[in-house]
Amino acid sequence: MLSAALALVGALVYGSADFLGGLAARRIRSIVVTAVAAASGLVALAIAQPLVGGAWTSADIVWGILAGLVGVVAVALLYACLAIGPMSILSPLTAVVSAIAPMLWGLLVNGEALAPIGYAGLGIALVAVVLVGFIPGAKIVRPSARGLLMAVGAGLAIGAFLIVVDQTDDGSGLVPLVVSRGTSVVVTAAVVGVLVVAGMRRGRTAASVLEVSGPLLGATPTGHADLEHAAAPASTLLRVTAPRAWWLAIACGIADAAANALLLVALRAGDLSIVSALTALYPAGTILLAALVLRERVAAVQWIGLVLALVAGGMLAVA
Repeated sequence: MLSAALALVGALVYGSADFLGGLAARRIRSIVVTAVAAASGLVALAIAQPLVGGAWTSADIVWGILAGLVGVVAVALLYACLAIGPMSILSPLTAVVSAIAPMLWGLLVNGEALAPIGYAGLGIALVAVVLVGFIPGAKIVRPSARGLLMAVGAGLAIGAFLIVVDQTDDGSGLVPLVVSRGTSVVVTAAVVGVLVVAGMRRGRTAASVLEVSGPLLGATPTGHADLEHAAAPASTLLRVTAPRAWWLAIACGIADAAANALLLVALRAGDLSIVSALTALYPAGTILLAALVLRERVAAVQWIGLVLALVAGGMLAVA
């Protein structure tokens, strides 16, 4: 029961982080938002680690580095998905794959066994993932093979992150997450550095390189995506000034770090199959914040998805 509750709360926090990152990306390039979020999350985890405790073993450090690299791959593939579209199809597809991959790993590789109500709960959770990730009003366009491959790849990468984190030792505390976030900081900072140097060689200032250019693709600092608000007209969003965008990116990283910590505790307290299914419900957090903060209307199909998410959470808690 504790594991399911933590996973569901973690999913809401993940969605909140994506919401904050999506707003920040209105003024700052998405990769810069990702780098800033990675850095602020690293600071938060580094502060919490001594309080939590945990052994720094070579195995857990390696798992942490791998998790960080997998997370960067997920972000890169999601950027590609956002650029290719259509979001109405690729968004739920990515979420479902991110749930199914670790779910199957838990059931088939780890040998997890659930009660019949648990298997029913997994099925309902997958339906909820599709409905919650639905983008109302989006024009239905047939996706290209490349877009589908990118979406599946992004989902597999997100799922792989959960699988890798699940391999860490229970006595390692937050060490794997600290190492993972440190790896993300190094990679994303290097990418931003290359962009700045390349831009300055073309006569642009460093500040202009960091600002949004081209189509608004939203942000995926957590390895997920605020796909709905990436396509929303700017007039429907809060006014985001440049200084506020930086603070939003910092808050995004702290929220994402908290969600990762909840995910880690949930995995150590329960089954990977259950945690992965509930974590994939992260768009619920984005939807609820958009309704509360931006006064956006929640579509009927999304309300159904939210209700099914609660039902699935209850069923999996007693599985």
